[in-house]
Amino acid sequence: MSAQPVEKTLYLADEAATVAAGEVLGQACIDAGMAAGLVIFLGGQLGAGKTTFSRGVLRAFGHYGAVKSPTYTLVEPYEFTDFRVYHFDLYRLGDAEELEYMGVRDYFGRGSLSLVEWSERGVGVLPAPDLRLALQLQGAGRELKLIAESDAGASVLAGAHFAEN
Repeated sequence: MSAQPVEKTLYLADEAATVAAGEVLGQACIDAGMAAGLVIFLGGQLGAGKTTFSRGVLRAFGHYGAVKSPTYTLVEPYEFTDFRVYHFDLYRLGDAEELEYMGVRDYFGRGSLSLVEWSERGVGVLPAPDLRLALQLQGAGRELKLIAESDAGASVLAGAHFAEN
């Protein structure tokens, strides 16, 4: 990995701050070019704000409609002019091999950003993430930890200019 920042921790006071942080990260993904595709794992307990954060990422791409967690469909695609964003929620996945049957490998690649909630349920099938995010409830807000796990992830993280708390 490069000498770029590989970890950031933020305190997000409320839902609006969570959406705003997602939007900052989404813009950093766009600015990084995403030519080779990016994979982001979103971790945290139920209700920690993973889908709320994803809504912010999608806003950076220009999507202002509803963003629901694709718990039953496993993936919700969002098509944009130059990019595709895939929002995965693997919470109800019974076995990681089920991902193979839905052709999951086709979702990861050039010009795509994949946001994966409950990624631990897809171990052995999912590609390695470029960024790993962990949301944890903390008081009235939440703590967001971002960890770069590739050079592309470090580049995105370096370009993400989050508001100071």
